[in-house]
Amino acid sequence: MLNIYEEIKIILLRKGLSLRKLASKMQEQGYDVPVPDAISAPFRRKRVRFEMVQEILDFLGYEIIIREKQK
Repeated sequence: MLNIYEEIKIILLRKGLSLRKLASKMQEQGYDVPVPDAISAPFRRKRVRFEMVQEILDFLGYEIIIREKQK
């Protein structure tokens, strides 16, 4: 199982974006995200706000779905 940072980085690679470009584009569209240089730090420290993850995924066209594990 990948952590959320790795999942987002994979999505960014597929879309041809870096975290820096993502942050810049999100800021241009009015999203409340940290400056481009500081966006990866919370992920690396594993102290990222859930709201930030939701905003990033929403911007990228993804959503979080919670479901019971398959047995």
